[in-house]
Amino acid sequence: MGEFGSLGIFLVVALFFPVMALGPAFLLQPKQPSPQKYIPYECGVDPIGSPYVQYRAGYFLYALLFIVFDIETVFLYPWAVEFQMLGLFALLEMFVFVGILALGLAYAWRKGDLSWR
Repeated sequence: MGEFGSLGIFLVVALFFPVMALGPAFLLQPKQPSPQKYIPYECGVDPIGSPYVQYRAGYFLYALLFIVFDIETVFLYPWAVEFQMLGLFALLEMFVFVGILALGLAYAWRKGDLSWR
């Protein structure tokens, strides 16, 4: 099979399953467009007003902070699993990592970016 044979098999399987899952859906879906299908649906009631609403940019910041701290959890979990084996150096490195994130949070808080106003 060679050096990269298993990688080739993995690539074929990785491409085969999505094609087999989505291919028949595109071929078998009903294609009967009508004006009724293009209106927005709101719990069975005809919508009133424009469907486009402008959101505050502050909500975007909350989403970014959530993603940052969610990714922090992803990095903390393997460290916590292997904590006994890693030793004191890894403990200090994790304090540095969490400290940098805490400084970023404190900066955003001090700047007033986390207020709902």
